[in-house]
Amino acid sequence: MKIAIGNDQHGLSYKQMIMKTFPENEYVDVGSFDTEPVSYPGIAEKVAKLVAEGACERGILICGTGIGMAMSANKVKGAYAAVCHDIYSAQRMILSNDGNILCLGALVIGMKTAEEIVRQWLPLKFDPSSASAAKVAHLRQIEAEN
Repeated sequence: MKIAIGNDQHGLSYKQMIMKTFPENEYVDVGSFDTEPVSYPGIAEKVAKLVAEGACERGILICGTGIGMAMSANKVKGAYAAVCHDIYSAQRMILSNDGNILCLGALVIGMKTAEEIVRQWLPLKFDPSSASAAKVAHLRQIEAEN
């Protein structure tokens, strides 16, 4: 699976861990590449565009809380980002909401928790015949109208 991945200064070690732990995936690393403070909205936009345009199947964004990255990514049409600090939320992000960008907070959860969230999230696929399909279609309609 091709994954766009990005981080701010807080998420660098988490990004590096994810890329080493799940090497079977192809990553497009949009930065940041060091621990110098960086403006995360630009990184989130790059990841969101890669996913929304279909260059990557999914995205992972890591900042201090995950919140700023998610808010920024969700400004891009076709990007559906959610902050997930537990496995159940990450599962539901895909299975119930057809999300495509996982946002993690490096100052909120430990590295092992982040690793397990990604491990559980990666293989999931949204079922367009599920009970959630109508809600997802409604979400897409709202996006198209605004």
